[in-house]
Amino acid sequence: MKTLIAYFSAGGVTAALASRLAEAAQADLFEIRPEAPYSPADLRWTNPLARCNREKIGKKDIPYVGRADAAAYDLVLLGFPIWYYAAPNIIETFLKQTDLTGKKIALFATSGGSEMGKTAAKLQPLTKGEIIDAKRFAANADQSALQQWLAGLNK
Repeated sequence: MKTLIAYFSAGGVTAALASRLAEAAQADLFEIRPEAPYSPADLRWTNPLARCNREKIGKKDIPYVGRADAAAYDLVLLGFPIWYYAAPNIIETFLKQTDLTGKKIALFATSGGSEMGKTAAKLQPLTKGEIIDAKRFAANADQSALQQWLAGLNK
């Protein structure tokens, strides 16, 4: 099964996990990078006026650099940090702008404490692909945990 790993990483934690997953799955990587990079102040979620909070409340699309061509892939692993028990808006933008018709999609996330919640259910209507699984990993998830998850996706 040909696999693409598309991910957004605000502080590098999700990027490191995506890289380890790519190695375990022998997958290609696509970074979903915002056109306007986030500064540390933008990500200071304890500040109600921080960009991350304004974007989540405003529910606006977040432009990103490049486009992922998913046509050649069977499975797309979509990674992101959990913000307020949900995916960041840039993930919603990615799903709206990327043709995933007929693709299997598995979500993976990192978080300091938030669970996935209803993230998969909220994202499913934004894509013509099928979200088959959603899992939050610890930042230090080992290769065996990643390989076990990947094996479950290939059934």
